[in-house]
Amino acid sequence: MSAAKAAARPDPAGTAYEVDFYTWTQEQGARLRAGDLAGLDLGNLAEEIESLGRSEFNSLTSAWRVILLHMLKWDHQPERRTRGWAISIRVHRNNGADVLADNPGLKARLGEALERAYRGARLEAASETGLPLKTFPTECPYTREDLLARPFPADPDDATD
Repeated sequence: MSAAKAAARPDPAGTAYEVDFYTWTQEQGARLRAGDLAGLDLGNLAEEIESLGRSEFNSLTSAWRVILLHMLKWDHQPERRTRGWAISIRVHRNNGADVLADNPGLKARLGEALERAYRGARLEAASETGLPLKTFPTECPYTREDLLARPFPADPDDATD
């Protein structure tokens, strides 16, 4: 937070947000529960609540980035496919599904999450495979259905997984 913002806002009683964030959170939570609205640091509370929402979006994007990374590696290096890639895809699909189940409001941003996830996955795939970046399309070649349901057998004799 800028010094001008801090100076313009009166300090609520208690620990300052900028001095000890943890203690500030505990005090603000106690004030909310007690109904002490006058003692709340409304500006910083609003910023932190919005930040929590961004964190959930980032969690979804992160899970999808890992899935896309392994899909790119799977498709561009078939000779190096591993059981670990397939299992990682499953794990991160579960993580992404959990984030969406807990935050149905994120459904409005799924296209944005896929774009962001792919942008990172593409760079990581180039780094991890040693292939030129141009090997990987600039636009995501996968649909959301591919991301969420394309089969990747974890074991050679387990083709239905």
